[in-house]
Amino acid sequence: MNKKVNVVVWEEQDCPYCEEVKRYLTENGFEFRTIDVTGNEALREVLLIKYDVDHVPVVEIGFGKRFDAVTGMGISKLEKTLRHYRMSN
Repeated sequence: MNKKVNVVVWEEQDCPYCEEVKRYLTENGFEFRTIDVTGNEALREVLLIKYDVDHVPVVEIGFGKRFDAVTGMGISKLEKTLRHYRMSN
């Protein structure tokens, strides 16, 4: 069975790293949804509770009940995590 990988990008306005991540996902054929945390302290608190980070972008990747979050800057860790999910699919 081929499971669809779910991708969520936590972002804020005027974030060049967020734009880089979204561009990479689009260019590589990944569908994703976004959560804009601009001016929303409650959403930032969610990131702090879930991942112990207060910065964006955060990319959640997974299917079913299993999700991983990529919280670091740069594309290499994102590529590795996406590759893992594609191979597991």
